[in-house]
Amino acid sequence: MKKLVIGILAHVDAGKTTLSEGLLYLSGKIGRLGRVDNKDAYLDTYELERARGITIFAKQAMFEIGETQITLLDTPGHVDFSAEMERTLQVLDYAILVISGADGVQGHTKTLWRLLHTYQIPVFLFVNKMDQKGTDKDKLMKELKKQLDDGCIEFGQVWTEDCYDQLAMREEMMMETFLETGDIDPEQIKRAVTERKVFPCFFGSALKLEGVEQLMQGIVKYTMIPSYPDEFGAKIFKISRDEQGNRLTYMKLTGGRLKVKDVLTNGIWKEKVNQIRIYSGQKFEAVNEIEAGSVCAVTGLSQTRPGEGLGIEEASDTPVLEPVLSYQIMLPDGCDPRVMLPKLRQIEEEEPELHIVWDAQLQEIQAQIMGEVQIEILQSLIQSRFGVDVAFDAGRIVYKETIANVVEGVGHFEPLRHYAEVHLLLTPGEPGSGLQFGAECSEDSLSKSWQRLVLSHLEEKAHKGVLTGSGITDMKITLVSGRAHNKHTEGGDFREATFRAVRQGLKEAESILLEPFYAFQLELPEKMVGRAMSDIEKMHGTCELTQTNGEMAVLVGNAPVVSMRNYQREVVAYTKGLGRLFSSLKGYEPCQNAEEVIECIRYDSERDLENPTGSVFCAHGAGFLVDWDTVKDYMHVENYLKGNDDSAGETAPNQASYTEERSISLEEIDQIINNTFYANQGKKSAWKSRKTALESYYEPVTYVSREKETKEEYLLVDGYNIVHAWPELKELVDDNMDGARMKLLDALSNYQGIRECQIIVVFDAYRVQGHLEEVIDYHNIHMIYTREAQTADQYIEKFAHDNQKKYNITVATSDGLQQLIIRGAGCALLSARELKVEIDGANERIKQEHQATKGIDRNYLGDALSPAAKQQVKELINKEK
Repeated sequence: MKKLVIGILAHVDAGKTTLSEGLLYLSGKIGRLGRVDNKDAYLDTYELERARGITIFAKQAMFEIGETQITLLDTPGHVDFSAEMERTLQVLDYAILVISGADGVQGHTKTLWRLLHTYQIPVFLFVNKMDQKGTDKDKLMKELKKQLDDGCIEFGQVWTEDCYDQLAMREEMMMETFLETGDIDPEQIKRAVTERKVFPCFFGSALKLEGVEQLMQGIVKYTMIPSYPDEFGAKIFKISRDEQGNRLTYMKLTGGRLKVKDVLTNGIWKEKVNQIRIYSGQKFEAVNEIEAGSVCAVTGLSQTRPGEGLGIEEASDTPVLEPVLSYQIMLPDGCDPRVMLPKLRQIEEEEPELHIVWDAQLQEIQAQIMGEVQIEILQSLIQSRFGVDVAFDAGRIVYKETIANVVEGVGHFEPLRHYAEVHLLLTPGEPGSGLQFGAECSEDSLSKSWQRLVLSHLEEKAHKGVLTGSGITDMKITLVSGRAHNKHTEGGDFREATFRAVRQGLKEAESILLEPFYAFQLELPEKMVGRAMSDIEKMHGTCELTQTNGEMAVLVGNAPVVSMRNYQREVVAYTKGLGRLFSSLKGYEPCQNAEEVIECIRYDSERDLENPTGSVFCAHGAGFLVDWDTVKDYMHVENYLKGNDDSAGETAPNQASYTEERSISLEEIDQIINNTFYANQGKKSAWKSRKTALESYYEPVTYVSREKETKEEYLLVDGYNIVHAWPELKELVDDNMDGARMKLLDALSNYQGIRECQIIVVFDAYRVQGHLEEVIDYHNIHMIYTREAQTADQYIEKFAHDNQKKYNITVATSDGLQQLIIRGAGCALLSARELKVEIDGANERIKQEHQATKGIDRNYLGDALSPAAKQQVKELINKEK
């Protein structure tokens, strides 16, 4: 049997669910028509939907028309649940767009039309409620052509020459056929509909079943059945749970077959299918196998997510529609956030756009939400599923940031025994383009594997802007250069360098704060137009009067979400219930009051430890932090933008010479030096340190001596961590902790005499009740005992954060979490083992230097005395004894 997956979409209250009932009834799927107002619609399966009379969750129904089996996917019409609708678009073969004949093309209708264009889905239009007074088919037809597409053509009427004229104008082959025969082949019309050149329109009343039969016949006659490959593929579009709490993964098979007990994988996880369900309304049929073109729900998969592709199917792009409001979820007294958070994650699986986040700094749970109706639904859902009454605060706008100019961001990460440098070109993009990533980097400077790693790191994180800490958008980030070390570079080094390059570039760029805008359609009495226009002007919005009939007028325009989000209540109040406001997200535009918002949020980009703007360089065996504004004074790879500008002004011969010189890799330089300068050295000179090209080439750079002159070096040691890490000290712990501690202090005191840096050893005293922070000088080093409730980790992290700009700070610890935090602060790190090696090495060097001095000739008094004088001295010594 032929299979089609058709979605039904509409602006809220256009009659979408009523049309679905009509299609199911006329196909024989249901025996009687359900009604939304009677709360017995076949596809409104949830109690919340029946109570509110709106579709909240996408559902499916199966019915047949002749030899065609249709899977009908009913999607939410309310703008607050448009993300649920958009996920469904990923699996549709065709769509039915329902338009209210009484209201015409509304705001959200245009949003749906743009989405259908984005996903390239062929569309049938059904203009509903044509039984209401005042509806005019010709007028509506003109509006469809003007507001949507000139390819909207009425198909429900008897074919006339005018219809054929309109079709012929849409495609060249149909034009030729019409001119030759006076007719058009239905197969050509099918292809034009599938290629979105023609959009069949049908008029009627779903409630009275007028025009529904013609729509069904048109769907069968003018659709093409998709063909699918034999290799398995599936697209996941929804996650939900049944009444027993079983996790359901909804998917459409786009290739091959699927059987119960088949093992599915996305390359990361691998899980077995326990059950395959074919849903129709509330009921389902369990089957053992399905074929391509079918939509099913699968149990047994615990790690799937909407938009994911399996087999030959690729993952979907980021959804176009996204929430623009962020709310705090306020839990009742006695409800532990740590217990509630995993439960909220279950709902986030079903509604990914919620972005449930635990803000550790504010100690609150946050969620991103489309609007107030969604808040009410979420409250009901959490109460019914988990028995918890939650509340939401007033909400905040989700801002974004972009840039106005092209900049090159540089990130360098070079603590001891690590190395990576990344250069990224940040280019402003078109409004609404989002983030794009690319690479234009020579493999001579950075190998392909490292380039792929940088790109994967760029995509793995939601990057923050530097004005308010909001997400960045509408720009392209291109990898243009970089450098790795053939011995010391690890994958994590490029992660750090990449993130720092993004932040450094953003700090240099001219950043722009963006805020979300609504596109709105306001219907109200004509005498209220002046009041409405004045309101919209105060909101920093724009509008125009599009139509009026002497009683009612329609204003369309756009305005910031922050000022229009609660305007619906005002409209209802001053129009005494006669006005209606329809709004949908238009996109992000420059913020009207950027300075005020930035001042209110008070985000300090340079104190965001998780997103550092500076880079880490290395000198004298220790890493040190360089602020973002001086990173390019220290970088190792030439500036990409400056190089392009300079080369543009040079003559061709100079350009060629310069390029040839810089194209030699560091590995090649090392090989040349080893084969020439060191070629004649024998074994006796093998002890000499052979520097790498990186060390040799960049050693003379002036920042080394300048940094030494301007910044004092500090070594912070996590005392108890080192005591338990060094074997010789750990043996003393059980019997004599004081002895182990003193032995460590003595070793560090000796090391300070050699290294001549400030050493602070921090010991935990956080469990000592009432203890105050205690500072003790032990010989030439400082010893800290922390105060009550403060760990050594916290003291070290605070010291590093507060003094990273004043001193070159190295932290000695083997605590993995602390290492990550300290590295994020831009400080150098030494593990317990590395500190031991460093101290032993320093002692050995002093010992060797001492031994070397023993071979030097000295002048002794005895050598200058005569034999007689020597005898007299000897006698005096014997006499004293």
